[in-house]
Amino acid sequence: MADATAQSAYEKLTEEFRNTQSDLSSYIESRQKLESQLQENKIVQKEFSILDDHSKIYKLIGPVLVPQDKGEAVMNVDKRLEFIESEIKRIEGQINDTRAKSDKKRAELISFQAQLQEKARN
Repeated sequence: MADATAQSAYEKLTEEFRNTQSDLSSYIESRQKLESQLQENKIVQKEFSILDDHSKIYKLIGPVLVPQDKGEAVMNVDKRLEFIESEIKRIEGQINDTRAKSDKKRAELISFQAQLQEKARN
């Protein structure tokens, strides 16, 4: 019965470790998508700085291009950049927390494996 309990505990630890690794992977994927959006919006911001104040800017809304004021477009891109940067910081916090959890679970697994091997020898 002790072996079944130990096996069950080991499987639980292994599943928890897999879950943290899965969470970490999804956070990293989200971070990469946000980084891509950040770079795209920085390019747009750079393009806006090249344009003069009377340049025509269009915004794609559904299948239609709608004229937009340059000031409004610049403000929208600046707000979008702020939002993306704050989301990146939030996701990085989650990545760091999840890495810490993962490292803790890995250490628990290694310790548990060592205990099981020691019991098996005796």
